[in-house]
Amino acid sequence: MKTLIIGANGKIGKILSKKLKKSHHTPVAMVRKESQKADFNNAGIETILADLEEDFEHAFEGVNTVVFTAGSGGHTGPDKTHLVDRIGAKKAIDFAVKKNIQQFIMVSALGADASPDKWPDSMKHYYEAKADADKHLMQSGLNYTIIKPGRLTDDQGTNQVLLDVEIPRANLQIPRTDVATVIEKSLGQEHLYQQSLELLSGDTPIDDAIARLN
Repeated sequence: MKTLIIGANGKIGKILSKKLKKSHHTPVAMVRKESQKADFNNAGIETILADLEEDFEHAFEGVNTVVFTAGSGGHTGPDKTHLVDRIGAKKAIDFAVKKNIQQFIMVSALGADASPDKWPDSMKHYYEAKADADKHLMQSGLNYTIIKPGRLTDDQGTNQVLLDVEIPRANLQIPRTDVATVIEKSLGQEHLYQQSLELLSGDTPIDDAIARLN
């Protein structure tokens, strides 16, 4: 199964690309700049040059599944967030519909589906963009899985998480490595289709956490 990773040059994208390379999936890393291709190619990972702010429909040729883990980041200005997290994501969803993609995994953000008055003013534009993209995906007719992690860290992964439609807000962070593992394990899991899942560090092994949702 060939998986297009949109945002492959980001931290989660890089980890996920390497994980999929070692699995039965075949990753295709979508990158924006020619200079970003070398690291992936050296690891034997196919790359496709495409820009979320341009027409990138060609990136969907020959792929079966899509992971959208691109993002402008919570501290960028509203303009860039709008272009990447909202418009770029919605274009990717529309291309996936057109190409009959089997599964679309969206990396969103914990709290994106909360009431807008719960969002901090400094990040309101970020949550608005994530919420709009998630809504567009849920209305697309695609087999979607939305993963909403908490605050991302570069800590070593523990392979233990809290994963469910709604989870306790005890520990509001999670290593990026564990997010990438959850994405990897979610690919092709039909019982995760049409699910929007919150994700934080916890005490349940990832395989068990995913199986419990069946």
